[in-house]
Amino acid sequence: MIYTINYRKIAKKHRYPLNHAQYRTAGKSLTNISEKSVVKALFKILLIEDDTTLFHEIKERLLQWSYDVYGITDFGKVIEEFTAIKPDLVIIDIQLPKFDGFHWCRMIRSHSNVPIIFLSSRDHPTDMVMSMQLGADDFIQKPFHFEVLIAKIQAILRRVYNYNTERMKLKAWCGATVDYENNTVTNDKGTIELTKNELLILKHLLEKKNKIVSRTELIKSLWEDERFVSDNTLTVNVNRLRKKLDELGLGRFIETKVGQGYIAKEEAAVYD
Repeated sequence: MIYTINYRKIAKKHRYPLNHAQYRTAGKSLTNISEKSVVKALFKILLIEDDTTLFHEIKERLLQWSYDVYGITDFGKVIEEFTAIKPDLVIIDIQLPKFDGFHWCRMIRSHSNVPIIFLSSRDHPTDMVMSMQLGADDFIQKPFHFEVLIAKIQAILRRVYNYNTERMKLKAWCGATVDYENNTVTNDKGTIELTKNELLILKHLLEKKNKIVSRTELIKSLWEDERFVSDNTLTVNVNRLRKKLDELGLGRFIETKVGQGYIAKEEAAVYD
């Protein structure tokens, strides 16, 4: 479906490695996935767009594909917000307040190799050439078919991050890195080691962060036959996990919902 927005009414950290793995493919290669209901990517996308109507339309569609979408709150401090968000991909308009998209593309490139897609109503060939010369990965002209945008996003992420891998090894959470391969959680306060069950509990909660996960669901995900597991066993494991996370200041983000289950909270998003 093509966007029908009337554009005439619109007024106008450091470099991080490209092979870090923030993805989950539910045990399937995304090269063979066509249905969005199967895609469980955990990539962060920074959408630098000053038109709020268009921003929220694109954000809503990307959220349906399970991407984490962020926006800019101060168009004079794009680099500061980019550094704080650490996105896996940037989508940027050319015409922006204060400085244009070319300026910010140049600034981002001086900090990072993150993939960049220009999304603009300007259609002059020099704009497209300029964007490529500044290091952008693609240029999409408005109005556009959303299917084209998502296809380009998937192709770029697949190429840059190689997310054909069947299991996620790293997960960012509340300023910490959860390493599923080494059973550790690390932030600026240190590193803790988790047991297999503690890690599985945390992993399951993070897969459904900000949503309540029932005790029954957790027990079924942890033990093959829950009939031989007492309800108290789960309580002991969760309490032990929370106590370890307290060493990193993260215990408060695992909340107990009496009579319902548990929830892994995420810190407030940069842009709502």
